[in-house]
Amino acid sequence: MFEVKEYSKDRVKNYELVTKQLAALLEGEPNQIANLSNSSALLNQFLDRINWIGFYLLEDGELVLGPFQGLPACVRIPLGKGVCGTSAANQETIVVADVNQFPGHIACDAASQSEIVIPLVKNGELLGVLDIDSPEKNRFDDLDKEYLEKFAEELLRHI
Repeated sequence: MFEVKEYSKDRVKNYELVTKQLAALLEGEPNQIANLSNSSALLNQFLDRINWIGFYLLEDGELVLGPFQGLPACVRIPLGKGVCGTSAANQETIVVADVNQFPGHIACDAASQSEIVIPLVKNGELLGVLDIDSPEKNRFDDLDKEYLEKFAEELLRHI
């Protein structure tokens, strides 16, 4: 059974704890959808000041909506389009301080003001992306980038 932990003011320790929680939560479960669902739920309760978190999975050359927490979202995103499609095409994390300044941004939720997208690449193969939106500009920083990439690495060990 999962229990919500009280997080401290130390962001590094908190990210390390949530990544350990992820490993324990996914241990022994081979189902990708279950693991992605629990991962999005875990991050949703962990991160503050966000309004959407979820996965887009690569299918037939485009990103297709996967497990998520938040309002209904865009279902399909072409590679190279928007923040998610650009992150996937380049296989690199993108941090966007102000989505209104990102050329070609795809607005699924008008409340979103900043975004971070982490590509999910396993054994050189793109599986999809982890997408997190915030209703605040400049919500995500280098520490978020570093530890969300570590979170994604842990997740990839289980899918």
